[in-house]
Amino acid sequence: MPTKAGIERGGMILFLALITIGLIVVVSGFLGALLWATLTAILFQPIFERLLQKWPDRESRAAGLTMLILTVAVVIPLLVVSSMVVDQAAGVYQQMRSGQIDFGQYFRQVHDALPDRLRNLVDTWGFGSFERAQQRLSQALTESVSVIARRAFSIGANAAAFLLTFGVGLYVTFFLLRDGRKIGPAIVKALPLDDGFAPLLAERFVAVARATIKGSGLVAVAQGALGAVTFAIVGLPAALLWGVLMAIAALLPAIGPTIVWGPVALYLLATGAYWQAGVVVGSGVIVIGLADNILRPLLVGRDTGVPDWLVLVTTLGGIEAVGLSGIVVGPMAAALFLAGWQALTDAKAPSRTPAARPSQE
Repeated sequence: MPTKAGIERGGMILFLALITIGLIVVVSGFLGALLWATLTAILFQPIFERLLQKWPDRESRAAGLTMLILTVAVVIPLLVVSSMVVDQAAGVYQQMRSGQIDFGQYFRQVHDALPDRLRNLVDTWGFGSFERAQQRLSQALTESVSVIARRAFSIGANAAAFLLTFGVGLYVTFFLLRDGRKIGPAIVKALPLDDGFAPLLAERFVAVARATIKGSGLVAVAQGALGAVTFAIVGLPAALLWGVLMAIAALLPAIGPTIVWGPVALYLLATGAYWQAGVVVGSGVIVIGLADNILRPLLVGRDTGVPDWLVLVTTLGGIEAVGLSGIVVGPMAAALFLAGWQALTDAKAPSRTPAARPSQE
């Protein structure tokens, strides 16, 4: 028969579960903003800590100066680049509607320039016309890029809601920076998990968040910028727009920016623009391709412990489930999943050496 203490404990757990669900429902419209505020605070925490060393008892001042650095270094350039990309995208859309850009004609030019044997092989595969190729490709590729595009256009269609969400994110970031040293340990202590397991999950959360943003995010930005410069050199219209698409593609392991610069190089080669095709291929293989190998170890400094194939699958699944936030949510879920099962394995085998925890930056 249940005791009074057991009933009270069960009632408390039920109350906490219901009130937590209620809170999530209330703030559901700002979950994306809260997530990115948390990630931004984690990423800029080292800067805040350095500033706090100069003003030990001035948390608000250090957090405010960190937000100023964030605004100047990230927010303003991001807004400027976004406005330029929107303008170029609108121009490309108008050219497509007027017929100045005809992808069917481009496909036919590439198709006709292929050697006879290769062209016959392409026709056998069912890619003999642009319409058939488009149908086959739409069946083979995932809808991730479409989801990203829909999210981007929804931001433009509802600018007021976007600005409100963006403002809430910056506002929350300030308080997470200022009070993060108190909030983080309090959350870890309150988790209903083993005393050794809860800190492990917290460390994995921070490690993967930093690795995803610093490693994947900043490397993707670098590759996209290099791609935009390359396309501008060869005279490709809307070079910044294609650079942004390359940065998005660079977030996906095993696919990468090749999915953007590869078809461009093929088209240039098929249309007789040999030196332009050579520049695109050389830049793609040597400059853009090596950027990941050079920059990622410098920016991350350690492995996240998540296989590339799992990163690819969880990133695509995360984008499909929650939009752009899935770029971080997907790999983070994979890392926590692996950490949880590893901890369970270690708990069942006490004689084995526990898995090493990733060190804090």
